[in-house]
Amino acid sequence: MRCTTVRENQECVFMKKAGCSYEGGACKPIDEKCEGCNRVGVLPLGKYCASVPDPASKWLLGNCNLATHIVVEVVETKTKVNPLKASKRGARGK
Repeated sequence: MRCTTVRENQECVFMKKAGCSYEGGACKPIDEKCEGCNRVGVLPLGKYCASVPDPASKWLLGNCNLATHIVVEVVETKTKVNPLKASKRGARGK
């Protein structure tokens, strides 16, 4: 249904016939950590996330998994090779 509270005329999964069914009856503004994300929309009432009704809750346990402005570095770990097994594999020809 279309939102009638904060994000007027935008699709919202929390809108029901009786109004907004989200906790508190409306979406909450973005957290300061959300600045720079592509999902942030500027509305007449402030800045709100297009994907999450309570952006601060996504940052409680670390980084938001929907944040587009955060680049996570992937660290490659080398697996430890047992030298005895490696020498046996080499002797077999594999």
